[in-house]
Amino acid sequence: MSRRPESARPGQPRLGAVPGADGVVFTVWAPAQRELALVIDGRPDIRMTPEPEGYFTTRVSDVREEDRYWFRLAQGLRPDPVSRFQPDGPFGPSMVVDPHAYRWRTRNWTGAAPRHRQVIYELHIGTFTMDGTWTSARERLPHLASLGVTTLEVMPIAEFDGRFGWGYDGVFLFAPYHGYGTPADVRGFVDAAHAAGLGVILDVVYNHLGPSGNVLHEFSPSYFADETEWGQGFNLDGECSGPVRHFMRENVRHWLEEYRFDGLRFDATQALIDRSPIHIVHELTDHGRASVAPRRIYLTAENERQDASLVRQSDTDSGVDSLWNEDWHHSAVVALTGRREAYLSDYQGTAQEFASMARSNLLYQGQWYSWQKQPRGSDSRHHPHAAFVCFLENHDQVANIGTGRRLHHGVDRGKWRALSTLLVLGPSAPLLFQGQEEAVEQPFTYFADHQPPLSDLVQRGRVEFLSQFPSLSSQEVRERLPVPSDEEAFKACRIDWRTTTAGQEARELYTDLIALRHADPVLSRLGTREVTVDSSAPTADLVLVRYTAGEDARLLLINLGALTCCAMNDPLFAPDQHHRWELVFCCEQLKYGGDGVHTSFTEGRWRLQAHCAWLFRSTRPDESVDL
Repeated sequence: MSRRPESARPGQPRLGAVPGADGVVFTVWAPAQRELALVIDGRPDIRMTPEPEGYFTTRVSDVREEDRYWFRLAQGLRPDPVSRFQPDGPFGPSMVVDPHAYRWRTRNWTGAAPRHRQVIYELHIGTFTMDGTWTSARERLPHLASLGVTTLEVMPIAEFDGRFGWGYDGVFLFAPYHGYGTPADVRGFVDAAHAAGLGVILDVVYNHLGPSGNVLHEFSPSYFADETEWGQGFNLDGECSGPVRHFMRENVRHWLEEYRFDGLRFDATQALIDRSPIHIVHELTDHGRASVAPRRIYLTAENERQDASLVRQSDTDSGVDSLWNEDWHHSAVVALTGRREAYLSDYQGTAQEFASMARSNLLYQGQWYSWQKQPRGSDSRHHPHAAFVCFLENHDQVANIGTGRRLHHGVDRGKWRALSTLLVLGPSAPLLFQGQEEAVEQPFTYFADHQPPLSDLVQRGRVEFLSQFPSLSSQEVRERLPVPSDEEAFKACRIDWRTTTAGQEARELYTDLIALRHADPVLSRLGTREVTVDSSAPTADLVLVRYTAGEDARLLLINLGALTCCAMNDPLFAPDQHHRWELVFCCEQLKYGGDGVHTSFTEGRWRLQAHCAWLFRSTRPDESVDL
């Protein structure tokens, strides 16, 4: 296949079933078909008109919302590749959905928070509640609003085959998964979130489609090109790539405009193989912002190689607003668990690593990475700190532990509180994974409802992936690993939100930390040019991060080790002239499940509790702070 990049052409059509004043226009790209017919339940076939570039279209005046339809191909009846809803799943008919039928109640919503104000909360609709629906998730919105997060990041919802799954095997990218509810339920959730002051962004997968229920290749094999680790990727730069890129642009517009999502998270962008002059990520971000301007949206991405060229420096640039910082997670897991294996083996979990990331964002910026036997990362020193998202947990990393046990159940709780403090009060945007804020007991494992032989292949692939961890490679451990297609294992991941002492303590901690980040006049400007970040690691266990905004300063101190009397031999300890450090926060307060605040910070060496974090503000001697 040639590699002739194709740019977007003006006047490319809206895809799928698009209601209008004169009926519904049905448009599909199907250059592999010589002729095409629209089949609406109970009616004779309607021949579609061929258009340039392989499109087929027809207008039908007497079609109603919720009417079911198919396209008749040479191979038989197939759903619409741009179906807005598959009420019976990927093998059933498509349904006409009018995006203007929903009456939005929140009319004064201006869009996502600026990236430096982001506190993100990742959730999976199918396990966020016991019912696993948009309606039941909507009932939890007051809980999330009172926690203080700004943006909900919803794992993929594109229609997939099966009763349960993570969503990364979607096959109808425009259709919300029928098992979670209707398109109106999705809009109702977004509407209610906006009313509660919460933004909602959607995780989208453009690097492959799922293995079961995908019909795109029957409409055109030109949809696909290079193989990725999950299957065939989209044709982004070869012959006929123009309509494929248009399909992807339309999908971005669809979620942002028709559902009013406040942004997107682009999954595994390292697998988007594109040699075009303009990379597809930049094209999609530009198109998304233009589609809903002037409403602000927030776009973030995962990139295993941590390619910072995808990230915009300023608000006028192309690219995503932020990139997931996997380095921060890996260092944190090693610090908490000591597991230096597989892709964690190049991390030590030391204070130096966290101090380096506080100052320079990514830890690996092109230096040698032993695990992959190649350089890793890219220069991120000149990006704003808000251009990176840090986390203790996300869906991938919890499941990659093997049994899916949550991090807070297997580590020293004091050190977990300390790193939670560094996460939320650190310079980058923090992300929490569902239930982290209440230290929930439910695990989160990899689940996918496939049937044999596909289910067997998925299981073998999962075991093979986890075998990179020596601690998970024994036969005894393998027998304990959850089977992805096991419905009971999936149900075990559903959060029941029962009240526990540990949960109340964790919620107090995160609520107070997030409130500090929002309300403090220095912390609230983290990630902007108004705040200077300095950091150091005076010992292997002590992290110092100092924020300066004009004449105001904050000092974040983390002790990852044992109780110590700290030598004050680091200039970051020095308060400004005629000022002193006043304690604002300590993660060992009793209400957080700690041992209490045992330390006074007066003249002399500071006596630092083990596994603890503190925040100080620079004050004049006549000022005081109530802890």
